[in-house]
Amino acid sequence: MASDMASSTFPWLTLSIFVPIVAGLIVLALGSDERAGFTRKLSLFGAILGFLVTIPLYTGFDSTTAAMQFVEKVSWIETFAINYHLGIDGISLWFVLLTAFITVIVVVAGWEVITQRIALYMGSFLILSGLMVGVFAALDGMLFYVFFEATLIPMYLIIGAWGGPNRVYAAFKFFLYTLMGSLLTLVAFIYLWNAAGGSFDILAWHQLPLGKTPQILIFLALLAAFAVKVPMWPVHTWLPDAHVEAPTGGSVVLAAIMLKLGAYGFLRFSLPIAPDASHSLAGMMIALSLVAVIYIGLVAIVQDDMKKLVAYSSVAHMGFVTLGFFLFNTAGMEGAIVQMVSHGFVAGAMFLCIGVLYDRMHTRRIADYGGVINTMPRFVTFFVLFSMANSGLPATSGFVGEFKVIMGAVEYNFWIGLLTATALILGASYSLWMLKRVAFGDVTNDNVRAMKDVNSREFLILGVMAVLVLFMGIYPKPFTDVMHVSVQALLQHVSISKL
Repeated sequence: MASDMASSTFPWLTLSIFVPIVAGLIVLALGSDERAGFTRKLSLFGAILGFLVTIPLYTGFDSTTAAMQFVEKVSWIETFAINYHLGIDGISLWFVLLTAFITVIVVVAGWEVITQRIALYMGSFLILSGLMVGVFAALDGMLFYVFFEATLIPMYLIIGAWGGPNRVYAAFKFFLYTLMGSLLTLVAFIYLWNAAGGSFDILAWHQLPLGKTPQILIFLALLAAFAVKVPMWPVHTWLPDAHVEAPTGGSVVLAAIMLKLGAYGFLRFSLPIAPDASHSLAGMMIALSLVAVIYIGLVAIVQDDMKKLVAYSSVAHMGFVTLGFFLFNTAGMEGAIVQMVSHGFVAGAMFLCIGVLYDRMHTRRIADYGGVINTMPRFVTFFVLFSMANSGLPATSGFVGEFKVIMGAVEYNFWIGLLTATALILGASYSLWMLKRVAFGDVTNDNVRAMKDVNSREFLILGVMAVLVLFMGIYPKPFTDVMHVSVQALLQHVSISKL
């Protein structure tokens, strides 16, 4: 990996992290249910400001170098050589922008729906946004770990306070699964700190000469945290529970950003630090990914709860991502990263659509709907588009990443490519099966007959998501150009043995 650094004089990354965190704290301090309008406007202002400070990262980004850019480094805990060390490359840039953007969407989505403890709800999302940007920007192992673990707290609050009837169980399961997985990662980080002569510098860890056994142990320790977060089969069972119980905004952020923290960990840690172990264990990772893609796709088909169906489809789509990483070719790796960004738009939009229905009927059971197109034609137009994108229709963002991963899989092994391609059939099956039963046919009950079409606020957020899904599907070049050089550098690094 490139260790020379393109430095920026202005601390844009620090602003990207701390503007939403400070905004969240201000909302918590000043907001209240009595002043609901003021609290919502303050939250929206904080979210938009948080997004605006990330835009210079894109406009000032040099896509011709794999070096870290916008680098900031300040000594933090001198005794252990822990630094406040930030920087982004072509791999992490899109996730910083996606995180800040989705936060704006979530604040607008909860505008009328959240009527109790508004300040805590909005503040939690703003603080969570800053912490997640910190994960994507951290270049110090301990700083990464602090941000990575801290994201659990706001999400735990969001599920536990605004979730469904089993919210406490779902919040505990989410917290325990992800915390337990991360403890082994801390052990691996301490080992690497020691091996690097007392340094938590992630880029220095990339260059460490490590034997085969240490590499495999480190890879497995990191896998414990990242596999749970993705989540990979068989440690995925916390996700459907968390999604079903979480409020709409919680599901959107969980699907769009939080699952990406684990996948990003593979790119920043597992592959570059343990390249030989990555190659040795690639067969296992591909097998686990294929199980997620095919088996979880079949599980999604039989769900009777819309949120659970989309939650399982998220596990299947993230299976594409982990598969793409371990093919060790450009198509697979770039396809996987594009799929991560696309999944942020598509899964986020699917959960927003389910939220629109839930706000009107207070049920997520597919059987309770039917013929929604007769009463909500504008809504169903969006729902059809996002369902098609979820099943990988060409000209939507869902197609670009999946197609590149399938191309990479065929390049790696034809039969693996063939198995991977079955996901497109399964994706169409569960997405369109749900769409048919919810939206089409005759109106099945009076509750559906009484439903009102999307209001201007809902139309705005679904419209913005629709534009992004179509833009990325029709013209993916801006997304792939930014990451191309960084992906090539990573693949080059991983191809060289450390033994």
